[in-house]
Amino acid sequence: MLCSSLWAAALAPAAVDTSALAIDQRPHCDTVRTGVYITSIHDIDFKQNEYTIDMWLWMRYRNPALDLYNNLEVPQAKSVTKSFATLDSSGDDLYLLMKLQCVMQDSWRIGNFPFDAQTLRFSVENSQYDAKAMVFAVDTVGKSFDPRFTLRGWNIDTMKILSGTRKYETNFGDTRIVKPHMEYSSFKVRIDVSRDAFGLFMKLFLGMYMAFLVAYMCFYIHIDNTDSRFSLSVGGLFAVVGNKYIVDASLPESVTFTLVDLLHGITLLFIILTIIGNAVNLRYSKLNQHSKAFRFNQFMRRGVLIAYVLLNAIFIFKAMKGW
Repeated sequence: MLCSSLWAAALAPAAVDTSALAIDQRPHCDTVRTGVYITSIHDIDFKQNEYTIDMWLWMRYRNPALDLYNNLEVPQAKSVTKSFATLDSSGDDLYLLMKLQCVMQDSWRIGNFPFDAQTLRFSVENSQYDAKAMVFAVDTVGKSFDPRFTLRGWNIDTMKILSGTRKYETNFGDTRIVKPHMEYSSFKVRIDVSRDAFGLFMKLFLGMYMAFLVAYMCFYIHIDNTDSRFSLSVGGLFAVVGNKYIVDASLPESVTFTLVDLLHGITLLFIILTIIGNAVNLRYSKLNQHSKAFRFNQFMRRGVLIAYVLLNAIFIFKAMKGW
């Protein structure tokens, strides 16, 4: 069914045709019906702001002058690998099918990490003609991704396929275009994913909570053992700081105050409160006011734990709901 001669012509490097850039010479606007079938999404890397997507991409069109294979552009892609391309001209339309593997660059929203939801974006444009000469139309027949593939640790919530127009405020050096403004048709795929975060949350924050509990145990040591009480609090303080550096190492730089920063900040604050409480108890002990020291220790024992658990529950709940 496939025509080998057309296949060779389609894959041959296209010569630069300046007349193709003069879009006003084209008698009509060509429509390219485009579809996609995603087979895999993997290697999601928060530190490098990237992920890898594998898919089958097909295009149906009538104008043989369209060199869609050589003029295919994937914006925001770090690398694009094309393989298994076939061209079928046996019907009324030309039918181009190819396998793509793209390493996509994207920005992650880490404010609620690890209870975050992300949008993975993929788009295709044609650099040969602008939106006045060629437009993409969406082919949505059948499924758009392989239901057998799963994102480990993630849930696929929604997937949207649409076409649109992307604007460029430049003429790309073409002096025939007076106004520096160009519009190109775009085929877009947007995948909304949310993280299955309970296991990751415990893995990241278990050390922090253990450090807080170690510092909190000072309230169960006799008031006279001041060295032990201070040692536990200071040790927990350094443990939380170390845990914070470990978690930050897996995340991209951010100028916003994230959930990771918030929970570690709260933990540091409450450990400092335990140190202050120990200092107050030491002061009472030096003044031989042991009854006041005991009551204050009981107050701190209850108040610190209740306030710490309550604040953690509130902020974690808000992050889970995306507020």
